Amino acid sequence: MKARQYFSHPYSAFERGTNERHNGLIRRFIPKGKTIADLSEWVIKRVQNWCNKLPRRILGYKTPEECVSDEVNKIINYAQ
Repeated sequence: MKARQYFSHPYSAFERGTNERHNGLIRRFIPKGKTIADLSEWVIKRVQNWCNKLPRRILGYKTPEECVSDEVNKIINYAQ
């Protein structure tokens, strides 16, 4: 079975829901127009940690951090 590729249309934010949601979350900390080069590593890590510890409905109210940890544990347990 061949994997299907999906490309959203330019200027169609409604086609990229999750991506746009995360951009909005990040904009709480980093204003639009500000470049990454202007930010300290501490600020970037703070935003990253906040995003990774935020529970998501799409993940059954688990955090992305928990989901990654669960998947890594499955791989480790499978290998043993």
